[in-house]
Amino acid sequence: MSVQARVALVAAVVATLTAPAAQAQTVVKIGHVGPVSGAQAHYGRDNENGARMAVDELNAQKLTIGGKKVTFELVAEDDAADPKQGTAAAQKLCDAKVNGVVGHLNSGTTIPASKVYNQCGLPMVTPSATNPELTTLGYKNVFRLLANDLALGAGLANYAADTLKLKKVAIIDDRTAYGKGVSEVFAKVAKERGIEVVSQQYTNDKAVDFSAILTAIKSKKPDGIFFGGMDPQAGPMLRQMQQLGLNKAYLFGGDGICTDKLMELSSGAKTLANVVCAVGGASLDKLPAGKAWRARYEAKFPKQFQVYSPYTYDATMVLVDAMKRANSVDPKVYGPKLVETNYQGVTAKVMFEPNGELKNPAMTLYSYKEGKKVPLN
Repeated sequence: MSVQARVALVAAVVATLTAPAAQAQTVVKIGHVGPVSGAQAHYGRDNENGARMAVDELNAQKLTIGGKKVTFELVAEDDAADPKQGTAAAQKLCDAKVNGVVGHLNSGTTIPASKVYNQCGLPMVTPSATNPELTTLGYKNVFRLLANDLALGAGLANYAADTLKLKKVAIIDDRTAYGKGVSEVFAKVAKERGIEVVSQQYTNDKAVDFSAILTAIKSKKPDGIFFGGMDPQAGPMLRQMQQLGLNKAYLFGGDGICTDKLMELSSGAKTLANVVCAVGGASLDKLPAGKAWRARYEAKFPKQFQVYSPYTYDATMVLVDAMKRANSVDPKVYGPKLVETNYQGVTAKVMFEPNGELKNPAMTLYSYKEGKKVPLN
């Protein structure tokens, strides 16, 4: 055998021996979608941070799934809280053949995007979209990791009736899927509890001037105002409530206003002390792993925490837990395992109802005392 032939033979043997090792590596892509531009970018960054933190910690575990070592990669998209951009981002993730999706943030983007994911067979776990409609669409690949608006709106209305003993409330909603949904639930339960709804007003998720709306409401002398919307509107609303002398009226809201950034957006308005807001989960500081998780988050992403990053973290872990139980990263194989989830997360013991809702979801009410958001229950 010539020298050249021997070299070729050795090269072929080496290639054969090393090929399985090369093939034993696989990249698992986790998609994340949220608004990382626009007025709600602080929510989107916080959500993305939680998913990114989970990916980093999963990679540190050096997992093997289906006989192959896996490396996780976050594929992050921006939907700017816009439904059209949300569906475009969803299609982009489908085309990129990601293995699963965490998102979206808003109900208004999540609901239309869920149709896209259903069509391309991608499992999706939302950490924050709370409109109940999401899980009534019949999609087997869609899951929610926190309480929906039925719990949030009802919880706030019951608190207004039972604890605060309010007699009259006004309602403002931003006409988004989230704002409209949670406002309708609050109004329904408030009326059932004997609270009079004296005014119902409408705005949008880009507005910053609420003077005319608040002036109309002031004449009705409500004990409280419910706002269905997000903190970029709630902050200016609190300032304008103070300017118009609505200093004694409570401002109620769902998780959309229940952020650390609300303190900054309200610019020191004294009416911040009148806020009562609800988040669909237990207080992070009261959860067994909550404080340690928050410390890790703050070390990695200083001063960026808002609300949902623990939920995007858990959502990422839940997807991977299903992959491990199925011994496959193929969405068609591991997707059906999601409904069987029994995973101890940071935010909850994660188990799902057949329709994708979280079993036994917790809810926490918060207020703002001396510049800090504190749990009421």
